[in-house]
Amino acid sequence: MQNSVERVLSLIKEKDIKMVDFKMVDINGQFRHVTIPAENFSEETLKSGIGFDASNYGYAVVEKSDMVFIPDPDTAVVDPFCSIPTLSMTGNAMIIDTPENRPLPQYPRNIVRAAIQHMKDSGVADTMLILPEFEFYLFDDVTWGVDGSYVGASVDAKQSYWNSTVEGKGVIVPKQKNYHIAKPFDVSYECRSEMCMLMKEMGIEINYHHPEVAASGQFEIEPQLGEVVHMADATMMIKYIIHNTALKYGKSATFMPKPIYGEAGSGMHVHMLLMKDGQPVFSDDNGYAHLSKTAHYFMGGLLKHIGSLCALTNPSTNSFKRLVPGFEAPVTVGYATSNRSAVIRIPAYAKSPDKRRFELRNPDATCNPYFCYAAILMAGLDGVKNQIDPHAEGWGPYDFNLFHLPEEEKAKLKGLPTSLDAALDALEADHDYLTAGGVFPEELLKNFIKNKRAECSELSKIPHPAEFDKYYNL
Repeated sequence: MQNSVERVLSLIKEKDIKMVDFKMVDINGQFRHVTIPAENFSEETLKSGIGFDASNYGYAVVEKSDMVFIPDPDTAVVDPFCSIPTLSMTGNAMIIDTPENRPLPQYPRNIVRAAIQHMKDSGVADTMLILPEFEFYLFDDVTWGVDGSYVGASVDAKQSYWNSTVEGKGVIVPKQKNYHIAKPFDVSYECRSEMCMLMKEMGIEINYHHPEVAASGQFEIEPQLGEVVHMADATMMIKYIIHNTALKYGKSATFMPKPIYGEAGSGMHVHMLLMKDGQPVFSDDNGYAHLSKTAHYFMGGLLKHIGSLCALTNPSTNSFKRLVPGFEAPVTVGYATSNRSAVIRIPAYAKSPDKRRFELRNPDATCNPYFCYAAILMAGLDGVKNQIDPHAEGWGPYDFNLFHLPEEEKAKLKGLPTSLDAALDALEADHDYLTAGGVFPEELLKNFIKNKRAECSELSKIPHPAEFDKYYNL
């Protein structure tokens, strides 16, 4: 603790920090924050924390709602978007108890830490490494409205195909032809490069960034593999950096899974592997795709629980507008090598034992990353515990394009939920694997489902603009 305090105090002095900002996470996975003058920061701050009302963050806490937020000094970084020099930290929420505080079970960061402890207690592994891929859109303009006289939304990206008669300089990208396209068509290159440089400054190592498929401003930034708690924190910070840097360049960033009809959706594919005593748990030279039995059982757990997982990995009604055939988004419960039509894909390029892994392709970045990653780990551990063999269950391997199957063969395949309501139904019926070891509190899941049901109900009552096209003149 003393070394951590000294490091933070040294950083405050070195960078002439005026404010210290504490970033907390609500139930939906959005940052909230509280800021104190830098001269008020001390060792006591790290010990006693900052008081806050947890009920205002969406948590249905059984205990008194007054909590304290304990900053984690290892997360301290200079916030590049504050004109007044500001040091930023995330951390953990605690219940005010006697004789000492204890973790608030419903707080997202505490849940992913509890999932890691559950993994260690199981003896399966001691470390989970993940790599989430961040797909997003950058728009030059966006407006929307919902009221009695207007329901609609409008987006624009100046290089999009729909501006071919407007833009005037010929720098136009054809529909669905944006993948890896170069300058002059890649008009946000500098913006994304700055995003990546800021991420590196904040301790987030990046593999690459590039244009994605959709011509209307879709891109991807991929970080390097990292420990799961660090990557959950990094996910929050990556989104924070992307949103704020986009605004600096006069653009608007969105992780909305399907913002444009007829274009590719944005996912957050999650690559994963386990380590124990520094050795890879998922590697086996003699296994299918060089993966071990443990890896296959882990995949089996994910596939068994995929319906309920979708409620946490794809928690918006818009999520299920992405999970449709024709756009490389997964719709089928299955696994395969180098096959983007299966919900689990094993990348053939990950050849070394310490990199052998698979990716879960259905998640998107509207999720609360702490809930998402913890739920993925808990589902996989359940598969290992119960030795759920995905091949024996009939879930693959599907080493062919599932979208090209005859319709009668497609009908035999198990699919993902087609709506948020259906995913919530699955979560209600199947969540014992999440509550194992007390990792996900039952009260949190009930409250999460209640909140999401209310969202579904609210949105179902709003007339959709496309309904005017279908029904106005009947």
